[in-house]
Amino acid sequence: MARHTVVTMPGDGIGAIVLPEAVRVLEKVGFDADYLHADIGWECWRRTGDPLPDATIALLERHRLGLFGAITSKPKKEAAEDLDADLRDHGFDYSSPIVGLRQHFDLDVCIRPCRSFAGNPLNFVRRGSAEPIDEPMIDVVIFRQNTEGLYAGIEWTDPPQAVRDALSLHPNWRRFAETPEEDLAVSVRLFTRRAVRRILTAAFGYAREHGYRSVTVCEKPNVLRETGGMMVEEAGKVHADFPEIELRSTNVDAQMMWLTRNPEDYGVVVAGNLFGDIVSDAFAGLVGGLGFAGSGNIGDDVAVFEPTHGSAPRYAELEPSIVNPIAMILSAAMLLDHVGETRRAEAVRRAVGDVVVEGRVRTYDMMRLPGGPDVVGRGAATTQQVTDAILARLR
Repeated sequence: MARHTVVTMPGDGIGAIVLPEAVRVLEKVGFDADYLHADIGWECWRRTGDPLPDATIALLERHRLGLFGAITSKPKKEAAEDLDADLRDHGFDYSSPIVGLRQHFDLDVCIRPCRSFAGNPLNFVRRGSAEPIDEPMIDVVIFRQNTEGLYAGIEWTDPPQAVRDALSLHPNWRRFAETPEEDLAVSVRLFTRRAVRRILTAAFGYAREHGYRSVTVCEKPNVLRETGGMMVEEAGKVHADFPEIELRSTNVDAQMMWLTRNPEDYGVVVAGNLFGDIVSDAFAGLVGGLGFAGSGNIGDDVAVFEPTHGSAPRYAELEPSIVNPIAMILSAAMLLDHVGETRRAEAVRRAVGDVVVEGRVRTYDMMRLPGGPDVVGRGAATTQQVTDAILARLR
């Protein structure tokens, strides 16, 4: 039997295109694993009213290791309208299955590396003082608290009276007390000290293990005083165990400006769920975009690895496929790191870097072309050609 079993969840749109490319890379690099397909996403929702089938959860409970592609998500009304006719008006409510996976398995530590590859034409550049163009190499790893904050899923439109009564205990509620029930929507931003300490400890531990000099807490404690304040307070306590690492604190709005001025000055960044989502996408934009952004969702027992891009359904039906598989392949490299296959993980990243710096095989995004069926005729590589080039350089 293989040493590992990986549950593969292609999901929707381009997820079904890029995930098989990552498996090709894992097989070529010699990873000893079996792969089990599992359903997830929009088509499951449309057919059954459940985007996260019990069978998928059962496979992950058993094998504890997953690769995930992408999902399509739509707002509440559109989701209801897209259900099969026989399922409508039967009490089915859509919720994101990847959020559901994170919460079910308590995958509370999300790791999102954003690293430059030399020669990538999409890398961040700025006007230098000595040279006309300055291209800093960026190596930032975002630790995003994955299960709480505004993504905890505690929200209502037209909240029940008990919720309104509880909210009325706060003095600021009086501004909303006369709002009609149907005109009121509430989302709760919820932090627990246990989860905050866990993500901070994971961030500082990663910084120590990998030689990063700083951990930056990116929140908004001057306004979100209770939740953001808890993150900053706990960061000071955790920092005491890692005195050699500099602790910084930034407000998320200022961070969005500073990361386009001096992104090379940051190492590990840690944030709550929503701000971590925003900051990781912003840093990804400096190193090539979401086509280069992998991630891992880590819990005590289960880990699921995924690119941070969406399902991009308008590209899913193009033949040949044109989407960039590198984010998915880098997510597979993170899976290798997670199971202790660091030598193979580094081989994958080196192969990706070799292909990027050589510059002969580039997807349409790397060529700065608008996506469409004509890009291959204009010199862009297909999805499979990029993977082939990476496979050819694996050693």
